[in-house]
Amino acid sequence: MTAPASPTARAPHRHITAATRRDADRRLRSIRGHVEGILRMLEDEQAYCVDILKQVKAVQSALDRVGDVVLRSHLQGCVTDAIKHGEGEAAIDEVMEALKYQR
Repeated sequence: MTAPASPTARAPHRHITAATRRDADRRLRSIRGHVEGILRMLEDEQAYCVDILKQVKAVQSALDRVGDVVLRSHLQGCVTDAIKHGEGEAAIDEVMEALKYQR
């Protein structure tokens, strides 16, 4: 049985990078505008259901892309660091747990 890694050898807890934060923020602000547009469509009694559905799907796709940006950053930074410090299995479990919420 191997001894657990010492606290000083543990992977540092990393946070989202500034570049990823800016990219996600930009994307989410755009999505917010898109959602506001859908809300305006719903106020129009003449709005066509299929047009609304298309716009909802566009927002869902855009949100998926935000998730992809954050996931890539997490894998490149946090998970890579965890693997280097012998904590890869826990980091992978954490990612798998988060991904189970995707459809």
